[in-house]
Amino acid sequence: MAADEPLPAVVIVGRPNVGKSTLFNAILGNRRSIVGDEPGITRDRIYGEADYRGKRFGLIDTGGIMPHDAALIPTQILKQAHVALDLASHILYVIDGRTEITAADRELAKLLRPLNKPLTLVVNKIDTKARENLVPEFYSLGLGDPFPVSAEHRLGLDELLDYVTAPFPRPEIEAEEEPESGKRRIKVAIIGRPNVGKSTMLNALVGAERAIVSPVAGTTRDAVDESVEEGNTIYRFVDTAGIRRKGKTEEMTEKLSVVMARRNIRMANVVLLMLDATEGVVGSDATIGGYAHQEGRAVILVVNKWDAVDDKGKRAFTEAVRDQLKFLDYAPIIFASAKKGEGIRRIMSTIRRSFDAASKRVTTGELNRFVETLKFESDIRIYYITQTSIRPPTFVVFTDKAGAMHFSIERNLINRLREQFGFEGTPIVIRTKRR
Repeated sequence: MAADEPLPAVVIVGRPNVGKSTLFNAILGNRRSIVGDEPGITRDRIYGEADYRGKRFGLIDTGGIMPHDAALIPTQILKQAHVALDLASHILYVIDGRTEITAADRELAKLLRPLNKPLTLVVNKIDTKARENLVPEFYSLGLGDPFPVSAEHRLGLDELLDYVTAPFPRPEIEAEEEPESGKRRIKVAIIGRPNVGKSTMLNALVGAERAIVSPVAGTTRDAVDESVEEGNTIYRFVDTAGIRRKGKTEEMTEKLSVVMARRNIRMANVVLLMLDATEGVVGSDATIGGYAHQEGRAVILVVNKWDAVDDKGKRAFTEAVRDQLKFLDYAPIIFASAKKGEGIRRIMSTIRRSFDAASKRVTTGELNRFVETLKFESDIRIYYITQTSIRPPTFVVFTDKAGAMHFSIERNLINRLREQFGFEGTPIVIRTKRR
C-alpha cells in the first residue's frame, strides 16, 4: 500500500459498557497513537494506527465519540457513529458475553446489517471455559461466526485480527524518485476544524466550484480530491472535512474532525492547517496541528477569513498563534480570505518552498563544514553529522555522549541548521549516536 492511500479503517461499535475502549486499547497494544504528553494532543483516545503482522490499519472507537449514556437507543448509536461507519473497511460489533442478548442488541444488529460492510460480531468478556459455553447463543443474531474474546486479558485477539486483516494490503516500500514525467507532484491536505473554510479554500486554490460549499458547519461529506498543474508542478489537494453535524454535541463533531484529519495527514507531503481569524486559535486546532507535527509533515498555518476581522492586527495575531502552537514554530503563517481569493498566490508559492525544503538533502561535506562553526555552552562534543532521509529531513549526530541531547541543545542545533540551509515549513528530526 503506497503512502498516499488511506489506511483501511476498522470501526468498533456497540452499546455502552460492553468493553469497546478496552478492545481498542488491546488491539493498539503499546502503539498508542494519541499520547497525552505530546504538544496539543487530545487525551480522548478514539483513533489509533495499529500494525498486525505487517498490515497497518486505522482503528476508530465510536465509544469515544458518543456520550457514555447507557440509555442510548440503537438508532442514536448508529446516527452518532455514522461518519465513522461510512469510512469503515470492517466493522467490529462488540457485545457483552456475560449478559443475555437484549432487544437493543438485536435491534443494533438489524441496523448494522444493511450497511453492506464486512461485519464481525465480537463477544467480549469471555475469559473462562464456562463462559465459552455461552457463545453459541450469539449465532441467533444472524451475523455469522461470533469471535469470543477477552479484551481485558487479550484472549482471542490473534484469531480476530487474522480474520479482519486478511484482505488488507501489505505496505509497499516507498520510492522517493520523482515521477518519470519530470514533474514535481505535491500532495496537500487541507485540515482544520469544521467551518473554518476548508472547502472554500479548496475551491479558491483549484479555481473551480468543485466541492460543495455551504455556510452550515460540516457539509462536506467525504474527502474531496482535486489536482492542478502549474508549470512543472502537479498539486493534488485533499479537503478533509467529511463531517456532518449529526450528533447532539459539537464536541462529537470536533472529535470526528480530528479522526478525519489524522487519516489524511498521512497521505500528504504538505499540510495546510486552517485557522479561523474570527475565532482565534482553539484547543482542537492545537490537537490537529499536533498530528501533522507528529507525522513529520511540512505545515503551513493559513489564517482564513482575515477580511472579516475589524481590528486587523497581524502582529498581535501572529504572537497569539506562536504562543499557542509553540511546537509549530517552523510553520509559516499566511493571512488569507478564501472567499475573496486573497493570499492564494502566496499559499501556492509557500507550498512549493515547504515541499522543496522537506525534500532537501545536504551533503556530508557541507554538514562537516557546518559542524566546525558550532559552539555550544555545553560539555557535549559533536564529531560529525549526516543526513539519513527526507520528508522530514532527518539527521544523525555523532557525539561523545550516550543518549539523547538535552532539548535546549537540540533546539539550538535545529535553529542553526535552518539558518544555514533553509528548511522553511518543515520539522527537522535529530537522532544522536555515540561515536
